[in-house]
Amino acid sequence: MSVASVPQTVSPDLTSRTIAYFSMEIALAPALPTYSGGLGMLAGDTLRSAADTGAPMVAVSLVHRHGYFKQALSPSGQQSETDVIWNPSTLPPAGKSVTITMQGRAIKVSAWRFDVVGVTGHVIPVFLLDSDIEGNDPYDRTLTDHLYGGDTYYRLCQETVLGMAGVELLHELGCLPSVYHMNEGHAALLALGLLEDQIEGKPLSTATEADRLAVAKQCVFTTHTPVPAGHDQFGRDQMYAVLGQERAEALERFGCMHNNLLNMTYIALRFSRWVNGVAMQHGKVSQEMFPEYHVESVTNGVHAATWIAPPLQRLFDDEIPRWRHDNQYFRSVYGIKPSRIANAHRVGKRKLIEAIAERTGEALNESVLTLGFARRVATYKRASLLLQDPKRLARIAKKIGGLQIVFAGKAHPADTAGKGLIQEVFEIAGKISRGSLRILYLENYDWELGATLTQGVDVWVNTPRRPYEASGTSGMKAALNGVPSLSILDGWWIEGCAEDVTGWAIDDGDNDDAEAASLYDKLENRIAPLFAKPNAWARMQQHCIAMNGSFFNTDRMLGQYFANAYFPLAPTIDESPSAEKLGEESAAKSVTASV
Repeated sequence: MSVASVPQTVSPDLTSRTIAYFSMEIALAPALPTYSGGLGMLAGDTLRSAADTGAPMVAVSLVHRHGYFKQALSPSGQQSETDVIWNPSTLPPAGKSVTITMQGRAIKVSAWRFDVVGVTGHVIPVFLLDSDIEGNDPYDRTLTDHLYGGDTYYRLCQETVLGMAGVELLHELGCLPSVYHMNEGHAALLALGLLEDQIEGKPLSTATEADRLAVAKQCVFTTHTPVPAGHDQFGRDQMYAVLGQERAEALERFGCMHNNLLNMTYIALRFSRWVNGVAMQHGKVSQEMFPEYHVESVTNGVHAATWIAPPLQRLFDDEIPRWRHDNQYFRSVYGIKPSRIANAHRVGKRKLIEAIAERTGEALNESVLTLGFARRVATYKRASLLLQDPKRLARIAKKIGGLQIVFAGKAHPADTAGKGLIQEVFEIAGKISRGSLRILYLENYDWELGATLTQGVDVWVNTPRRPYEASGTSGMKAALNGVPSLSILDGWWIEGCAEDVTGWAIDDGDNDDAEAASLYDKLENRIAPLFAKPNAWARMQQHCIAMNGSFFNTDRMLGQYFANAYFPLAPTIDESPSAEKLGEESAAKSVTASV
């Protein structure tokens, strides 16, 4: 896969960069398979807003030479995966390499540089670490190949490269940030690298609580999931084998274990002065999960210029040209006639229908209400809830003059239950997708397909099981394109839902049947009747952009990080307990707290 079309610039002065953003995955360009889903998209959008706003940032990730995976679906919905191999040598090299000790041997790590360029030309350099270097152990050369690939041992090695080699490389390049932002716990071992710097070559056994606090003053941690599987844990034997005895003993001593497992979330918690969830509700849930720590919240956003359809961008350029520099100008959308917004969205819907025809040979109807459901396939996201009562859904479709539903999403290669969910959608669709009801599942959900869907559907559907949706961002992308959501009140939608104005809430129920019944009620009695009134529907599209677009963007989000986390006006108080106060009993209590 070539990235020759991606322009690169002269590397900026790294000595002036005060914030280092570490993320296991970053969606940098559609041609680069360096992301898997929402976490990587958020990271990429964050850096695009940082470039637009002139932020003094630099970022670190892994090169992922073989990508995440390309999805293929059989006629029955069985998923298969193939590597997405790309050649990073089309990017400029970082110019430096570092050597770290891991698994009892030296491993050399270099990097490639990708430049994120903002609207004014400001550059955020992203360094993609690469261990595929001649002279390294053959196993070590594969460590930066597969995003979320391999077994837990492979993953711990990957996360060691990200954290420890990442810190070393920045320092070798002359970059000495005052703030290190860990985007999820995968990057937590950067704290160990900083601790080694803090004690200036002395044995880690000499590190004190004051040294831990000195590292914590440099670190910010964003946790992204209340789902236990989202918090990486590794066996004690793996920790000793990969990191070595001295480092492993230091992590144990500083309270980074839970249930005798190395817990990356606890490393990040112990070594950060600021911790936040990614939506108001998620901050509360995370506070309950980790009661010994103070957890704030900064609600996620998306990068507007990346996700808004070209016809809407042209309309905004004509009417509110400052929107690219300041997303608060989306409130000025109220000065644009709703019919013009509706006309621009219609072009996006037409593009979606053309893309579907090209992919599947199926011809959808532009005038028919079209629902979109696309995201990573995991059981808690309940992709099949929309199909819970197939007979009722078919009756609604006939009553309202037709209904089209477009699904997309990948299951992790090791997620058997997620793969089964895709097959369940295929099975139900095969029985009822005919006549007035059309149901399609599009394979290989990626950046470009995600954009086409959020720009083209009429309603975005989201059905997670509460409270497991930390934030969600696909609905934000849809809102920026004038697309309302029909969603469970979880994650960002608690803050974004103005009933019958920006969308609709699926009422909480005791079980899936009850929540599906609420979904069908809203679809039949609120959504379809409004869709049949073009002027009223256009007004809702206007509300989505003006109300939700002006807030749920990464410009606002990044501003909150600067004001509250990176360089707070008020001093940040370290409220984490000392290592002496963290026994196994209190640690166990924190992780078993109610979610």
